[in-house]
Amino acid sequence: MYVILLGLPGAGKGTQAAHLSRAMGLAHITTGELFRENIRLGTALGKKAQPYVEKGLLVPDEITIDMLLDRISQPDCGQGWILDGFPRNLEQARVLDGALAQHSKAIDRVAYIKVRTEELVRRLAGRWSCPRCGAPYHESSHPPKVAGVCDNCGAELYQREDDRPEVVRTRLEVNLSQLEPLLGYYHQRGKLAEVDGEGDVETIGGELTAALSS
Repeated sequence: MYVILLGLPGAGKGTQAAHLSRAMGLAHITTGELFRENIRLGTALGKKAQPYVEKGLLVPDEITIDMLLDRISQPDCGQGWILDGFPRNLEQARVLDGALAQHSKAIDRVAYIKVRTEELVRRLAGRWSCPRCGAPYHESSHPPKVAGVCDNCGAELYQREDDRPEVVRTRLEVNLSQLEPLLGYYHQRGKLAEVDGEGDVETIGGELTAALSS
């Protein structure tokens, strides 16, 4: 079974992909890990991707697709795989479908973990860190004992610029503009399953497993 997991930043894709991988016996593939492994091993594709990764640029689709096709040919993908982090836009989805078709493969199901924008902002913009010892905190799920102060060393906590609410909202809007055409693309092909991503991790995992197995 070949599965794609979609969702906005903060929706819990990585957590649920790991759960599904264990529950359904599918390999969990992320583009970030593909890049790191190929660069670490010094493969031809890794050498092509490395300059983009080092400069913080998007790796061209053809390189990413070639890495993916190589990855899914490996023995642990024999029962299928879950793709987390790709495709990111409609053009990538089309390129992926074409590449898979050349190898007599096709995406079976696409699961969308749907979470309200306000909840995503709460999750992402609630993160704080200690500049001295690196301890992570969250305003609601893991707050410090004293607001703004690290429990471990007493340093004043700080928030990364890209975790500030206004920056998070902008990032979500940009991601949503790319996600919506993807959802339409897979819905038209009868492959899209939507799951509420605002429950507890176990409940969401169970609903995803059921949706993908139906």
